[in-house]
Amino acid sequence: MVGHLEGATIPSNHIAVTFNMPQRVKKVVRLLAGRRYPRFLVNAAQRELDEFIHILEAEGVTVRRPTVIDFSVTYKTPNWRSKGFCVACPRDGLLVVGDEIIETPMAWRSRYFEMQAYRPLLKEYSARGAKWTAAPRPELVDALYNHAYRPPEEGDPIPFVVNDYEPVFDAADFVRCGRDLIGIRSNVTNESGIHWLRTHLGDGFRITLIKTRCRQPMHIDSSLMPLAPGKLLINPDYIDPDSLPPMFASWDLLVAPEPNPVPWRIPSMCSRWLSINVLMLDQKRVIVERLQVSLIKKLKDWGFEPIPCSFANFAPFGGSFHCATLDVRRRGELQSYFRPSPFQEASET
Repeated sequence: MVGHLEGATIPSNHIAVTFNMPQRVKKVVRLLAGRRYPRFLVNAAQRELDEFIHILEAEGVTVRRPTVIDFSVTYKTPNWRSKGFCVACPRDGLLVVGDEIIETPMAWRSRYFEMQAYRPLLKEYSARGAKWTAAPRPELVDALYNHAYRPPEEGDPIPFVVNDYEPVFDAADFVRCGRDLIGIRSNVTNESGIHWLRTHLGDGFRITLIKTRCRQPMHIDSSLMPLAPGKLLINPDYIDPDSLPPMFASWDLLVAPEPNPVPWRIPSMCSRWLSINVLMLDQKRVIVERLQVSLIKKLKDWGFEPIPCSFANFAPFGGSFHCATLDVRRRGELQSYFRPSPFQEASET
């Protein structure tokens, strides 16, 4: 799946949305929340999205798209009202694990009905044999959020915007390596959500949490990215190699170079380490933002085959290549890339 930009609306001015935005972007959200994205931003991102889809199809990938929805329409629950956001990033709300597709209970009120855009595809996949599951729909009432939240100072404990009032998690706080899921606790994923997912998946899959040095964590794919069996790309600002779980002891740790700057005129709600938000097509081919020349060179040195694509203008909509896609099916067998495997652990237990 690849996301859409049509109908995109600037998300609501809510603490769960604005907690980690740069000050200039936060001011824009406060002023324009609930309005359509400016046409010049949509047009610039759409040109790059079209190029990206062309590359995917040329490389043999089947691309499916969600339904176009007008997210500027106001909706409400008994406790709150909101307008929507967009369907630019399928990776956030859907988690594919084995033959199951899980709708995740996202913490942003503006994303409450985002999965409606994927219903036609989910019905189709379900009819063809996929397991379609929806995690418990959250209430997203005020009690879930830490309204006294302030970004932590250096050396302070990391606070979180969401507490454990109810399970919430974004799929993008997990990356999958066969029968293993690597995840983080973040400002949109709480311990209750991790517990629900771990309980739901059972013994067939293992969830391992890692420590991130990011002061305002949200989504794991700007912290680390598995590139191939035994090769892990890490962001040196967020990941301390010595704190990684022992399961990575035999893996090659590939330290990402400093991100190359993107044009200052592109507003972004994302970290500058969006540079490592790449998409692996297989164990060699990797789609990388064209401006990230340092990373492209490193990937070549490491034996990969980078495919440059312009995508910096997609950042105002919440991500890059990994975020903008959801791999529903890949060729090959479901296997374990670590020892012991989850099945071995379960049998020993």
